Amino acid sequence: MGWGGQEIRTLTEAAGFIGRGHRVIVYAPARSRIVDEAPRFGVPTATLAIGRKRLRGVRAMSAVLSASPVDVVNAHSSTDAWLDALACAWLGRTRRKAPVLVRTRHVSIPVPDDRATRWLYRHATSRVVTTGTALREQLIRDNGLDPARVDSVPTGIDATTFAPSSRDAARDRLHLAPAAVLIGVIATLRSWKGHRFLVDAIPRLRHRDARLVIVGDGPQRAALEAQVEALGIGDRVTFAGQQADVAPWLASLDLFVLPSCANEGVPQALLQAMFCGVPCVTTDAGAIPEIARDGETARIVRREDAQDLASGIDAMLDDRPAAEALAERARAFVAPRYGLATMLDRMEDVFRRALADSARQ
Repeated sequence: MGWGGQEIRTLTEAAGFIGRGHRVIVYAPARSRIVDEAPRFGVPTATLAIGRKRLRGVRAMSAVLSASPVDVVNAHSSTDAWLDALACAWLGRTRRKAPVLVRTRHVSIPVPDDRATRWLYRHATSRVVTTGTALREQLIRDNGLDPARVDSVPTGIDATTFAPSSRDAARDRLHLAPAAVLIGVIATLRSWKGHRFLVDAIPRLRHRDARLVIVGDGPQRAALEAQVEALGIGDRVTFAGQQADVAPWLASLDLFVLPSCANEGVPQALLQAMFCGVPCVTTDAGAIPEIARDGETARIVRREDAQDLASGIDAMLDDRPAAEALAERARAFVAPRYGLATMLDRMEDVFRRALADSARQ
């Protein structure tokens, strides 16, 4: 029902496959944000009662998959994975053709190892996709999944949209101060994204002229606004809210910061910043180290440590040429590995292998 990198990847992937000639439809609950945003991506949707793990959701999925058969169902969250698995199992038992189920895991939250979840991941699901190698290794190590059935496919970035561009032009377009030192974060305002530590770091900076731009919305907004007020830094922090086009916001920044504490795959926003050539400060949460290598492609700081975060930001602002060189190395590293076409190629291969595996059974 929410909105963030997971939903953006779902729609980006769907749009990419439509562009390649596949028939795609996104099923989602009524009043979900993904339904509202889908037309902007050119992706058709249909609303079903699948917002919660309830029997009516299984019935709704069973009915639509029976009436409008598909080859593959790609589930992106816990609720839809369970509803899809049970619907496909029911179709199989009634001797109707069931699609293969591919489960994409976007976060590194541990998966339970109970009997029901083992059935879901080992038997009901044909293949599992993770958005980072660290997540793949976690499922293999902690949940005993067959490595041959788990694929790491990080989110792909459109290199045309996210490319180095004029900082001055971006600031002029967004009505941002042309000479200000701008630090930015683009992320859904969730607790594990670590915004509160970034806000705490601002008054600790030696660079007193630095300002913070927070792009995104979410459940932590009120708490963060209260924190900014309590620290007396309202004149140095801008809440830009949810933005449909984040590329100009990235282009406007002197430094991109993602202070995540947990749960990350390979974050889209961090990849986007690197594609745009913006120097980055981040942590080692989840699969972030797959693209952020300290001193090579980013500055890595300790999680949940506002002082270390402030020191890392100051160090980057102290030596702009070194920061720019870091950004250039980051772009050179991610551009050939994390492009949109690469993601689509790899996901298409996953779906074809899932269908081939099903045909052999």
